[in-house]
Amino acid sequence: MQMNLQYEIVETSLPIKNTVIWLHGLGADGHDFLPIVDRFNIPNTRFIFPHAPHRPISMNNGYEMRAWYDLYGLSMQDKQDETGMREMRSTIEALIAQEKSKGILASHIVLAGFSQGGAMALFTALRHQEKLAGILALSTYVPLKQTLAREVNRANANTPIFMAHGSFDSVITLDTCKVSLDLLNSLHLHVQWHEYPMAHGLCDEEIEDINQFLNEIF
Repeated sequence: MQMNLQYEIVETSLPIKNTVIWLHGLGADGHDFLPIVDRFNIPNTRFIFPHAPHRPISMNNGYEMRAWYDLYGLSMQDKQDETGMREMRSTIEALIAQEKSKGILASHIVLAGFSQGGAMALFTALRHQEKLAGILALSTYVPLKQTLAREVNRANANTPIFMAHGSFDSVITLDTCKVSLDLLNSLHLHVQWHEYPMAHGLCDEEIEDINQFLNEIF
């Protein structure tokens, strides 16, 4: 079931040649990362910050908040919301198609995300049927690990993945992230790994590295 998402847009300069679709974390919204664009030096780029729909979150006793899919827990043993992920993937794919209809090539589109948004970015981008410019996976993990090997689309086998994590992250632990990193490496995907002395968030050095990464791939 495809949904229509509301979103915020920031354009750095005209003409627009590139698009970054940036997915926020659990309980946040599209405004969360709006200020980061001012920290970048990336011309001719449209940044889209969608708002996830509100939904009950099992891990939080059914409390409703913005989320890309339901969460039952943050350990690798917890049940995962496969139906929710697959529905949201089709919604994110529609955003990609919308940008293509405006003349942006798939190879000039980046899927980015933080925490749960990063998991959704990885889930969608690695299954996308056309090569994308890159993936930003920030303080996150690979969801539905058991299906990735058979579902990864070879169109994005060489797509650069900027994967970053805080060594003091207590929300999604570094060990959890390293399991995902090992999986991506075992599939010979192109991961650029970055580890920072921080908790569950972003730091100045990481923002500078993201800026460099985006300038290189665009």
